[in-house]
Amino acid sequence: MNLPQPFPRQNHPYLLRIRTLTIAAMSIFLLGGCGLVQKDKSSTANTSIGLKKIATLRISPTQSRVEQERMIKPLKRHLEKVLRQKVEFLIASSYKDNVDMLVDGRANAAYTGAVSYLEALERGANVKPIVAPIDKFTNRPWYRSCIIVRANSRIKTLQDLKGGKRVAFVSPSSTSGYLMPSAALKELEIYPRRDFTRVIFGGTHAKTEALLENGVVDAIATNIPSYMKRQNLGKLTPENSRVLWQSSPVPHSPLLVSRSLPPELIESIKEAFLTIPNGIEDIVETQAAGYTLVIDSDYEPIKQMRVRLQQENKEVSS
Repeated sequence: MNLPQPFPRQNHPYLLRIRTLTIAAMSIFLLGGCGLVQKDKSSTANTSIGLKKIATLRISPTQSRVEQERMIKPLKRHLEKVLRQKVEFLIASSYKDNVDMLVDGRANAAYTGAVSYLEALERGANVKPIVAPIDKFTNRPWYRSCIIVRANSRIKTLQDLKGGKRVAFVSPSSTSGYLMPSAALKELEIYPRRDFTRVIFGGTHAKTEALLENGVVDAIATNIPSYMKRQNLGKLTPENSRVLWQSSPVPHSPLLVSRSLPPELIESIKEAFLTIPNGIEDIVETQAAGYTLVIDSDYEPIKQMRVRLQQENKEVSS
């Protein structure tokens, strides 16, 4: 497949902040769907980071438990070294689970995805984004959503999906696995529940991609980084699959922190992610080449798209 070319170096807020970093970009992981939870409220203070508590990071179940546990170990060592506290990892059950933890206060930090971030804000979570990964294939803190079909499929355009096709999305809370492709389909007046024979939510990008591999569906919504990782595993290869559609640039999933956390701890969390050394694998689908600072306004385009899509869905249902 033809990969998207790096974006022009214009004075975009993302790029300005990348240039201000004093820490060189390094190849690091993308932590999907995690939460940093204060578990021991009786612990004594640590003046270097503001708190000395056990941190629990929740991770979306994107791969087998054995594989994720293997990849977690070097990451765990790095985070504990920088934060100077014990870090535990728990595999989350779903996108919704991560949002629920932010809303009810069990989590004080999370890597959730842009749509889940907006859902958490709508439900009252007092959080803000601090960093996001730089995509390996674009060299920017952006990536692309996509729709994939089998290489020998008769589906040549998005319009060909209408009428009897089976399509899988990741989750209603997924930015690249639902929001972006849904918006593109609705621009063509294609409505999944009306125009597709079957709509499936795989739950994760890996499980969704497996549905196409196994012939369960005719097309899937995912993203380019996840698709490329699948190719590296010898699954969805250029010989047996192809990209039907790619989105415009999508801002990468933000690492969120509670605004109630001490500023010193927030800075330590930033440092931990910005200094992950080369060689530590990402533990979900995305291949990252560093982290950069982000702010709330970077996700305004996704917010506007989501509001517009919700309004269109109401109009179609009425």
